[in-house]
Amino acid sequence: MALLTYFLSGALFAIGLAISGMTRPDKVVGFLDVTGAWDPSLAFVMGGAVLVNVALFYPTLRRKKPVYGAKFGIPTRRDIDGRLVGGAALFGIGWGLGGFCPGPGLASLSTLSVQALVFVGAMVGGMFAFKFAQQALSVRKPNVPDGQRA
Repeated sequence: MALLTYFLSGALFAIGLAISGMTRPDKVVGFLDVTGAWDPSLAFVMGGAVLVNVALFYPTLRRKKPVYGAKFGIPTRRDIDGRLVGGAALFGIGWGLGGFCPGPGLASLSTLSVQALVFVGAMVGGMFAFKFAQQALSVRKPNVPDGQRA
């Protein structure tokens, strides 16, 4: 039942992205073009998402545990390190250049557009490159705990 819930949540998210037009890279690039033909529709989509989160986040956490899990997966780290800043910068650069972020990129695969295929291919390649680099660095520094590596 948990897997079905995850699938349905992802499908609902993908449908919402498609209905709002967020699977179209031109909408994202239009939002980022604040000095030209600015398209504010992404701001409304983000605003709607924030409102839903604000309305449901804390009431959900009042439960003892999630419906289909042992515990809530709330991050506990609060530090800002080089990996966080670098990852955020790479995300922003990729989002601005490609017009996709991971969710809309994956949802756009259903259209088999070249843009979506290239974006998702690059995203998956980047994940593998990061994993490879992370393993190479951990071999060189075996005594450094994961939380302290920049």
